[in-house]
Amino acid sequence: MDWYTGDTTYDTVLTIGFGFAAFVLIGGLFAQSPYGRFATTKVGFNLSPKFGWWLMEIPATIVFAVFFLSGPDRFEPVPLVLAAIWLLHYANRGWFFPLSIRQVPGKRSTFNVTVLAMGMFVTTLHGYLNGAFFSHDYRHQYGTDWFTDPRFLIGVAIYLGGFTLLMRSESIVRNLREKNDPGAAEYKVPHGFGFRYVSCPAYLGELVAWTGFALLTWSLAGVVILLITAGNLVPRAFATHRWYRERFADYPSERKALVPFVL
Repeated sequence: MDWYTGDTTYDTVLTIGFGFAAFVLIGGLFAQSPYGRFATTKVGFNLSPKFGWWLMEIPATIVFAVFFLSGPDRFEPVPLVLAAIWLLHYANRGWFFPLSIRQVPGKRSTFNVTVLAMGMFVTTLHGYLNGAFFSHDYRHQYGTDWFTDPRFLIGVAIYLGGFTLLMRSESIVRNLREKNDPGAAEYKVPHGFGFRYVSCPAYLGELVAWTGFALLTWSLAGVVILLITAGNLVPRAFATHRWYRERFADYPSERKALVPFVL
């Protein structure tokens, strides 16, 4: 993974990305992003989770498409496969997940506008860095021999494992509240699959998926999003674990916060 691509704009944005990753990693040690169970109105105002998530993730689709389609190698086999992996992830994160959020009638909005602003910055940055990198192939590494490179093969396996864990965990949480029972408790203890071992398997799945993505693309852009994701989700996983244990007296004592049997 070389830093210098020869494209001044790209290298500058990449540097900004690492700077922002450092900000998130440090900031995550002191406070949680104000959405969901940690929502607050102390700063700005809140939006509905459904609308806030959708709006925040939109740049990852649109910005990626603009810069990917502007590249000379956009129709080469490897860039097309990388784009397909990207679209798989954001078909879920940017469209299916937000639109499938179930909201209790009368429930307060829990998606703070500060999260929206920073999230849109990240997805715009993320979309540009990957869209441009894939279809411009700055380092001439994406020939068809990349399909048999161990970094690609292992990275794809890791990514798909993480993505599967993410999807299954979100499905379990989404179905905790029955559609025909809108007055059900806002939060319940989830069970099964990754929840047998950790309180936040969706966070673990997201981190594993982006680790695989960084490996299969062999790009610093992948490292940037992995660091930003870790800076947000690792402290949040520990805070969520504490929240569950304080709220539910019968919460499974053997569960860890994020890493099975370890952490």
